[in-house]
Amino acid sequence: MTKVGVAEGNPLSLWRWQKAAALLAAVACCAAAVAQSSSTPQTTHPSTPAGINVPASTIAGSSAAEGTTRTSPEPTGETGKRAQSYYHFALGHLYEESAEQYGRPELAVQAIEQYKLAITHDPDSVFLQNSLADTYFKLGRIREAIETAQRVLKTHPDNLQAHKLLGRVYLRSLGDTENGQQPGPMLDLAIQEFQKIVQIEPNQVEDRLLLGQLFTLKHDTADAKAQFEQARRIDPNSEDVVLNLARLYGEQNNLPGAISVLESVPSDDRTFKIDLALAAAYDQSANSKAAIAAYQDALNLQPDNLDAQRGLAEDMLGNDQPDAALKIFQGVAAQDPEDVRSFLRIAELERTQGHLKQAEAALDHAKALNPDSPEVRYNQALIAEAQGHLDQAAELLQQLADSTKHVSEKYTSDEKNNRAIFLDRLATVYRNQSKTQEAIAVYKEMIALGGDAAERGYQGEVDAYRDAKMLPEATAAAQQAVQALPKSVDLQLTLAGQLADTGKTKEGVALAKAQLNGTKRDRVVWLTLAQIFTRMHKWKDAGSAIDRAQKFSNTKQETSLIYFLRGALQERQKHIDAAEQEFRQSLALDPDNALALNYLGYMLADHDQKLNEALQLVQRAVKLDPENGAYLDSLGWVHYKLGQYELAQESLQKAITLIPKDPTVHDHLGEVYASTGHLQQAVAQWESSLANYADSAPADAEPADVNKVRKRLDKAKVKLAKEDAHATVPIRH
Repeated sequence: MTKVGVAEGNPLSLWRWQKAAALLAAVACCAAAVAQSSSTPQTTHPSTPAGINVPASTIAGSSAAEGTTRTSPEPTGETGKRAQSYYHFALGHLYEESAEQYGRPELAVQAIEQYKLAITHDPDSVFLQNSLADTYFKLGRIREAIETAQRVLKTHPDNLQAHKLLGRVYLRSLGDTENGQQPGPMLDLAIQEFQKIVQIEPNQVEDRLLLGQLFTLKHDTADAKAQFEQARRIDPNSEDVVLNLARLYGEQNNLPGAISVLESVPSDDRTFKIDLALAAAYDQSANSKAAIAAYQDALNLQPDNLDAQRGLAEDMLGNDQPDAALKIFQGVAAQDPEDVRSFLRIAELERTQGHLKQAEAALDHAKALNPDSPEVRYNQALIAEAQGHLDQAAELLQQLADSTKHVSEKYTSDEKNNRAIFLDRLATVYRNQSKTQEAIAVYKEMIALGGDAAERGYQGEVDAYRDAKMLPEATAAAQQAVQALPKSVDLQLTLAGQLADTGKTKEGVALAKAQLNGTKRDRVVWLTLAQIFTRMHKWKDAGSAIDRAQKFSNTKQETSLIYFLRGALQERQKHIDAAEQEFRQSLALDPDNALALNYLGYMLADHDQKLNEALQLVQRAVKLDPENGAYLDSLGWVHYKLGQYELAQESLQKAITLIPKDPTVHDHLGEVYASTGHLQQAVAQWESSLANYADSAPADAEPADVNKVRKRLDKAKVKLAKEDAHATVPIRH
């Protein structure tokens, strides 16, 4: 009969062995004692751990009735050896259990000694060897744990428990590796053990996952993927499997693969983590609408999860749902008063909606949490700008720009991006203050950053000169930009438009057409040509260019812009009904097209049509872009047409702070002053209007518009002269 060690043959599970060990020890030892009679020498039983109540039946030879400690019988024969082995294992297990419960490592040392004694009585027991190795591991005696497990594998190379123990040992060693150090040979040893484990036990998902993660750590993506895929075949809907496989695809920059894996789980079976990972993958692929749906699914499972709420709000913000985003951010801030990011978002959204007091309140919370945050100071500058405190805004932005400047002029990508944002906004404030040279100096700092910042800097220079009606300087800046960045199509088109505006029409059109290459990029070229032809009153050529651009317009937003340009073209030709139809088609495709909202509302008001609707349209445009001077001008003009002079004056005065050299705004404000009896102020505005028309490009100074302003001014001067003459006539009695 073949000898079988403890827990071999038909093994008991560990918990059953623990319960049975004490009883077996008692029964076996009692049987041995009876067989050997009273002649068996007695020795003192090892003392039990202090403070531990050990059942009498646990220790062989104990007598509850007598309250004395009996000796263990000397082993005789196979039965006696097995009894002694059971006895020492049971006692060792009690020591180990007590060591864990009471935090006394010295008891674990005694457990090891008992396990060793158990092994002397049953040296072939793999179970006892593994128990000893496991205890060594728990005590941190790694070398002895490895040696013990390896001894088992010499005689039993496929023993699963020994391989798992070695795997755990090597994993712990990997965890102890210092940051930045390579895992070294321990990683290979861990992989070797888990390869053997999955060979012995191939259908355990957890082992496949762990092996896949080890291969990932080794940068062996092919083998990692193979293990994850195998785990996926075992359990297709396992959260851990799906997330690990998706993460692996993500690390390979294979977003479609990651999304496909996550989407393969039926929607009803997706866990919160899977929905959250899917939303993040959609975010990375710039599919905000799909991300919104995934975040909402995640929140259906965990409604209070703040990470999902933040993600949903960010995507709603990027998907033109500012009101919904604001509500969510407010909820997050209420739940997490330490969340600086949410307060910053609230401040931004309140500001863009014109709620400046609420914006300041939210920003005060953010500042209290992180007073040195550049983002907090940047938002302070934006609020100051929206309030018309341009000097304060410029000071804050200048401080931010100075704080991001490196003497070496060497910047990381993030540093360069942040510095460009601060400089760009500072230059915009200077332009709104009519500080052209200061704005130009800031744009030159952007140009020095290179890359996209340089292109934006050159474009800003041209726009700043155009704002100031310095057309020769604008042309020179555009030419310099093209020389510096000859591959930039946008800058080439800027120069083309500038040439056309300054009378060099043929050169401008030729330069724009030279950018055509038969690709989708041609869309922006044809759009530029459409605007050039419209400003030149070449209506047929403009319509043809718009038609060409439409062929490259695929999205609703792109097609909406086509209808908008057609509407503007019709309006310039005084075809008001046709223009209205085009604008409405534009808005049907893109209800938040601020350009179309503003133009349609202004056109209706300018022709005294549908004034209430005109007001609603322009108000929507202003809400979408509250710092747009042209939209504020339209709002003021609609209020004027409705007889709401105080509101009209408020909007127009704010518009002038943003676009101070726009002749139309000055004309409109002059009309408001004249209608409220402030004729002197009206004259001043009309004089400013004519002065700005004189400095404008020919395409921006329609003769009919200039003549209207001149007539108003002349009429007002005559009236003022009569009033002055009347005031100087002496009164006779």
